[in-house]
Amino acid sequence: MAKKIKTKHEVIRIHGRLKEITTVIDASGRVLHKIISPLMVEFYSRDVLQVLVGASILAIPVGYTEEAWNLGATLPLYNIIGFLLLSLLFISSFVYYNYYRERLKQHFSEFIKRTLSTYIISFIVVAILLTLIQKTPWTTDWLLAFKRVVIVTFPASLSAAIADVIK
Repeated sequence: MAKKIKTKHEVIRIHGRLKEITTVIDASGRVLHKIISPLMVEFYSRDVLQVLVGASILAIPVGYTEEAWNLGATLPLYNIIGFLLLSLLFISSFVYYNYYRERLKQHFSEFIKRTLSTYIISFIVVAILLTLIQKTPWTTDWLLAFKRVVIVTFPASLSAAIADVIK
């Protein structure tokens, strides 16, 4: 006869951070084991720094290529918007499966915050980088500048999302 083992999940805050306590209980109600693990659903300043570094990892090599600059100059705006939306889709999928898979309903606003913050921070990193190497003519052709930034932000935002997972 197999023993009935139950698990109980509880979310608490320890030192300002969310933790999940999983308690394993046998049929008689005796606690067999407790596991405390971080619940990484909130977006902290440490995460912002990881996203900044992660975005830089691919923004630098891709942003320095003439192919990326030419794509920004030749692709129509619809394609550029497609890259922007594809970036958001990939980031949100990655974030969902790594942080919110079983907790999306309770933490939907944090999911949106993490997804948009990852893209926006990546966009800013790329915009600064391309501006410094004078490949974004913001004052004379802001549309070309925007298109080039979106093209390079595509891989940069994906590396930013991956870097955010590293804890």
